Amino acid sequence: MARARWQAGIVVLRLSAAVVGLLALVPLGFVVAYTISTGWGEVERLVFRPRTVELLWNTIRLVGGSVLLCAMIGVGAAWLVERTTLPGRKVWHVLLVAPLAVPAFVNSYGWVSVLPEASGYLGALLIVTLSYFPLVYLPVVAAFRGLDPALEESARTLGLGPAATFWRIVLPQLRPALLGGCLLVALHLLAEFGALQMLRFPTFTTAIYDQFQSSYNGPAANMLAGVLVLLCLLLLLGELRLRGRARHARVGAGSARRVTPTSLRGGTAPVLLALAVLVGLALGVPVGSLVFWLVTGASTGVPVSDLSSAAAASLGLGAVAGVVTVVVAIPVAWLAVRHRGWWVTLVERCTYFGSTLPGIVVALALVTVSIRMAPAIYQTTALLIVAYTILFLPRAVVNVRSALAQAPPELEDVAHGLGLSRLATLRRVTLPLIAPGLGAGAALVFIAAATELTATLLLSPIGTRTLATEFWSYSSSVEYGAAAPYAAVMVMLSVPATYLLTRDPRRATEG
Repeated sequence: MARARWQAGIVVLRLSAAVVGLLALVPLGFVVAYTISTGWGEVERLVFRPRTVELLWNTIRLVGGSVLLCAMIGVGAAWLVERTTLPGRKVWHVLLVAPLAVPAFVNSYGWVSVLPEASGYLGALLIVTLSYFPLVYLPVVAAFRGLDPALEESARTLGLGPAATFWRIVLPQLRPALLGGCLLVALHLLAEFGALQMLRFPTFTTAIYDQFQSSYNGPAANMLAGVLVLLCLLLLLGELRLRGRARHARVGAGSARRVTPTSLRGGTAPVLLALAVLVGLALGVPVGSLVFWLVTGASTGVPVSDLSSAAAASLGLGAVAGVVTVVVAIPVAWLAVRHRGWWVTLVERCTYFGSTLPGIVVALALVTVSIRMAPAIYQTTALLIVAYTILFLPRAVVNVRSALAQAPPELEDVAHGLGLSRLATLRRVTLPLIAPGLGAGAALVFIAAATELTATLLLSPIGTRTLATEFWSYSSSVEYGAAAPYAAVMVMLSVPATYLLTRDPRRATEG
């Protein structure tokens, strides 16, 4: 009987994961169907042209350069915080995560409003790297904390030096976290609009938005979206190939003591200076710019009622999106870790496609589908939450999957052997182990949804105004003083969720 119930539960999980995968593929299906209906002749005319080559080159070099820089900064900063005698490590940890509280388009606003020359490729590379490197830093820090120091100590006793130990022992164990973070950065950059539009750096996403805004050129925009889908597929296949099938969980907690930190000695001052410059560029410039415009633009005045209603709308939408997205991510992540196979891998990979498309394409796909198949939800909050779920599902899946990967299944087997039911085991053993991953996923989704721009512009119910849409309305008109209060409140709303990401996940499982 127990085995039959377990099998039935697996079937339910598989069906739930399949529904989630299909939901994430709705925008892709929209693009594919539109492409087929357009015909190959039109596709060839719209895709194979010099403009597409330019956009492809801009997108590839921005994604490649930013992922490389984010990986270097994320791993380096995580090592300094977790494995060295860095003074004030806890403070630096908070400061290195804090840039997530500043949306990328607000970061661009901060730079452009005080330094108009910060544009083009180098400006875009700098600013998006400063905005997204915490997406790599966070999972790598968590992975460092979960490593068994005994493995490194054994390598050192066998004659390996510090550098060789890191490359041959530590880095392979960091691979899932590092690749997951880099994948998130790449997917976000493929779909980034607001920051790149402000920086005047054309990519596929900005070109798609321009096509829709200027002439509502559906065929041209959807052909460009199709190229984005192909780029996403290459990224997913590459990450899957590099991730491999090695197991990274262990039954015990390893050594109860922390690894002996590496002494920085004479390098302490240069390291502190480098971290200060990094934090200053990532936080000091946008926050300082906000303060400047809040003071300078105080005379413009902002109705408190408008600001508070926009803040309430952003807060509510972000909270609901965070909870819903994590809930729907659990079946996919669970199967990806506990029941690997080609079908599960396919479903998991499907959840990433929606996030690579610009919010405007996802929104138009949902508008078309809802009008034809479910008109009752057209222009409702429910449809907007569905868009957020599709756009930000990878943030939840990556974090929940990483948490499950480090939660040893043997503990669940022991619980079953002691007489606990599957449900009781889930509640008393598994959920406490993966709670930090659930919280991190929900916090990341909240930050993204509360500050999302393009999908919100198209799908929000009539009369709904969020901080992001109000900020964009003013900043696109170069009214920096009027836009500053909305940007400031966006940052303040994101701070608590960002702070949750800085907490040591080991505390959740102590005792």
